[in-house]
Amino acid sequence: MQLCNPIGYVHSLETFGSVDGPGVRFVVFLQGCALRCKYCHNPETWAEGGEEWTVDKLFQRAWRYRNYWGKKGGITVSGGEPLRQMEFLTAFFELARSKGVHTALDTAGQPFRPDDAAYLADFDRLMKSTSLVILDLKEIDPEKHRRLTGRDNANILAMARRISDLGVPLWIRHVLVPGLTDDEDGLRKTAEFLSSLKTVQRVEVLPYHTLGLFKWQKLGVPYPLPDAVPPTAEQVKRAEELLGVSKYTG
Repeated sequence: MQLCNPIGYVHSLETFGSVDGPGVRFVVFLQGCALRCKYCHNPETWAEGGEEWTVDKLFQRAWRYRNYWGKKGGITVSGGEPLRQMEFLTAFFELARSKGVHTALDTAGQPFRPDDAAYLADFDRLMKSTSLVILDLKEIDPEKHRRLTGRDNANILAMARRISDLGVPLWIRHVLVPGLTDDEDGLRKTAEFLSSLKTVQRVEVLPYHTLGLFKWQKLGVPYPLPDAVPPTAEQVKRAEELLGVSKYTG
């Protein structure tokens, strides 16, 4: 990968993010995603396009807020799916790390290509400038994952293993949708998979919500889960127990 000052396509910016990594974060949401998650709360990021930014200008915008980051904060790049713009992402993270900034990648991992040597070399280069990967694991069962997102998950699990082997810290997130992503066998298998990784620092259960429903309506796209409801506190607690959340304290 030959990097200079590539163009990135940005959906939106958040200057004081508090849930996208440690501390206060400057969050960049990139445009474009190939997954079609039935509960997606940002369907407007699916399509290509977005506002054009160079690496330098985007970093200069983020750098304005450095005094608020403290020792724990920094920059998070999310989406959409940021790995769809890996050249831009790598250049952005390399610049940030050269300034001592903590960098977090928030990804679902779908673009990962485990059998492509050139891609893996580019991915490994990105990981060298990535302080933390926040990985959204939708489902452990491949067929359920395909029904939920439209894509298989074998490459996503392979990416998690590679990140672990590279020694990059991992936070794992799982969106809990009653009747869809809460089956106990699947959660146990997810916990087994997480136990096989060496760098997992935190596991989070994110309760399903309907705050993004208006975005589907605005786009004129039928919402696939019209009858879905948020989980109860007891359902969240049970999922946390099955995933072994208390074992991870990062």
